[in-house]
Amino acid sequence: MEKKRHLAALSALGHETRLDVFRLLVKAGAQGMLAGEIADALDVRQNTMSSNLSILAAAGLVRNAREGRGIRYFADMEGMRALLGYLMEDCCGGRPDLCQPVIDQVACAC
Repeated sequence: MEKKRHLAALSALGHETRLDVFRLLVKAGAQGMLAGEIADALDVRQNTMSSNLSILAAAGLVRNAREGRGIRYFADMEGMRALLGYLMEDCCGGRPDLCQPVIDQVACAC
């Protein structure tokens, strides 16, 4: 089951617009962005953006919160950490100390 979840995340990020959305939300940080703001920033139609945001949410890469009539989206850094951890789980032939510089570089206190 875990493998399917990570495949869904990789598949979601394998689409140009969804990758742009995730990167934009990472930049937005803790304040996140409203769905309409994301669509405007990336010049994507609202209904298309809604579909892309749903795919990212189902993949565990974004989370959302209702804000009045809108929905604010945030990059789910725990979801990304889980994906990166899965990808690097058995790295370096059982010598995790060799991977530590990479792990340190991608880890953040977001």
